[in-house]
Amino acid sequence: MVAIVDAVASGEIPGSEVVVVISDQSEAAGLVKAAERGVEAIVIERNGRPRAEHDVEIIAELNKRGVELVCLAGYMRLLSPSFVAAFPDRIINIHPSLLPDFKGLDAQNQALEAGVTVSGCTVHYVDEHLDNGDIIVQRKVPVLHDDTVETLSERILQVEHSAYVEAVKLIASASMRKAQTLT
Repeated sequence: MVAIVDAVASGEIPGSEVVVVISDQSEAAGLVKAAERGVEAIVIERNGRPRAEHDVEIIAELNKRGVELVCLAGYMRLLSPSFVAAFPDRIINIHPSLLPDFKGLDAQNQALEAGVTVSGCTVHYVDEHLDNGDIIVQRKVPVLHDDTVETLSERILQVEHSAYVEAVKLIASASMRKAQTLT
């Protein structure tokens, strides 16, 4: 999230604005980091509600602010079908593997257990299925013979930031080209 906010602020992602950061966790570090950068930060806690009910409240807040692209970062919950339908082809996520390999939780551990020599990260569109949507950007990271989940995770995290910024930049520039064509 911070990488995207900073890239927008610096002009690296032109014609864009981060209007809100929403978390379901009141102690999320991203809320403070967003506020420090002048971005509205709000908490919408789950409070034991069903996923669809919780998502309705988030959708309303996003719509109230005219959000055009939803970027998930560290959001460890599947979105309801109604959330995905509310933002068709306008929700993206980053996952710490080269999808379609190693979907779901513990992707780095899955990679190590499979004995692969290359892993990485994937920025993809979100659909109704877990880590399944169309791929926007992938970045590779070597898996070293002495890697642990922690060391592999750290190397993947280093490329995740630039990969996510690249993906948002691609989407924003495509949207700008489309808007210019329509005028």
